[in-house]
Amino acid sequence: MNVFMKKFALFCCAVITLQAFTGCASKQPKEDYGWLKHVIDVSVKQLEETVADVGDSVWLPRSIWTGYDLDFLYSQLQRDPVTFKDSLRVKPVKNALGTRRYCTSIYEWTSGFFPGNLWHAYQLTGNEELKKAAVKFTNYLYPLKDYKGTHDIGFMMNCSYGNAYRACPTDTAYRALIQTADNLCGRFDSNIGCIRSWDFGKWNFPVIIDNMMNLDLLFYANHLTNDPKYKEIALKHAETTLKNHFRKDHSSYHVVSYNNDGTVEMKCTHQGKSDDSSWARGQAWAVYGYTSCYRESKDSTFLLQAKNVAQLIMTNVKTQDAIPLWDYDAPDTPETPRDASAASITASALIELSTLVEDEAIYFNYAEKLLKSLSSDAYLAKVATNQGFILMHSTGSLPNGSEIDTPINYADYYYLEALIRYMRVKGLNYKSL
Repeated sequence: MNVFMKKFALFCCAVITLQAFTGCASKQPKEDYGWLKHVIDVSVKQLEETVADVGDSVWLPRSIWTGYDLDFLYSQLQRDPVTFKDSLRVKPVKNALGTRRYCTSIYEWTSGFFPGNLWHAYQLTGNEELKKAAVKFTNYLYPLKDYKGTHDIGFMMNCSYGNAYRACPTDTAYRALIQTADNLCGRFDSNIGCIRSWDFGKWNFPVIIDNMMNLDLLFYANHLTNDPKYKEIALKHAETTLKNHFRKDHSSYHVVSYNNDGTVEMKCTHQGKSDDSSWARGQAWAVYGYTSCYRESKDSTFLLQAKNVAQLIMTNVKTQDAIPLWDYDAPDTPETPRDASAASITASALIELSTLVEDEAIYFNYAEKLLKSLSSDAYLAKVATNQGFILMHSTGSLPNGSEIDTPINYADYYYLEALIRYMRVKGLNYKSL
């Protein structure tokens, strides 16, 4: 065979090989996002039914009333019944059990999540009726712009007015957000280097890991105003928390209280199993908060912390579906409640973290597993059930007998936020599903 014929034969082989490869590639199955459309549709129907049920009442859905059994609390907390005190626990009226629990006022820390859920659902679908409802419920919270009594004003206003301003900017929403951010800054103590969390309890200057979540309000105010004070206070709070809240394994204490000179008064818990345990939602707050801090600062110290806490979560959650027990140190029994809210927060955080790092698949794949678990029949409510909430099986504050194995509005909030972030990474929109 002459040279020309050899070259021609090689060319033909190459063409055949390329055609075969192209044919195989074209036959690869398209990824099925039917589950995603289903969960969005279910979420919308649940929210629509809740809005219709609440009507014109100034009620903000929070959870479902649950009671508790003292023997169950003894076993979960592994406490001695003789020394166990029951004075702090929430005791609902018996005929309220199983009914929808509302915020007692707009000043409850969870008041901003239901309006936020409506804004998220509007963002996902473009449903104008959901937008109208979101505006209505958000407007109920306008007096909160003057409230200075808790760090939770970040949750209350950023989840409601923050999402409102992102969806449809108005001067009213802008002023409310900036005033609230100023009030949050007013809780910052420069000697301690932290924003005070609570104004109640036995502590001198309590700071809880949850407070990392309220920094997003300050970051947003920084973007809106270009005033560096908001970002500076937020990052200083994050630095002090990083120094004092975490153990060697990167797990977090729930509460750290400071003396006036900035030294640590005590480290303890208010919602976990024990002072030294790893309360599941606390770990979720931490990975979410430090991911936000890295996004805003590009400080590698915060990125390392976000990765360390993420690794802690992925290593220590042993359940098959990755939905954590309410506390990592709780008894591993079939009766031990899960916390879908911790899973939702973690999923949202890890999706964002995946967009900020080179090894994105580690975090995105785990977040996707969490989302698919939450979207299964084990956690996703059926339409017209669950008192209109989207997810089942969250745990609020087990040691205080409050919201044990029940739907909670902030679980729904971060679940919807995680869906939004997931679709953004995947380049999806609702109409394309």
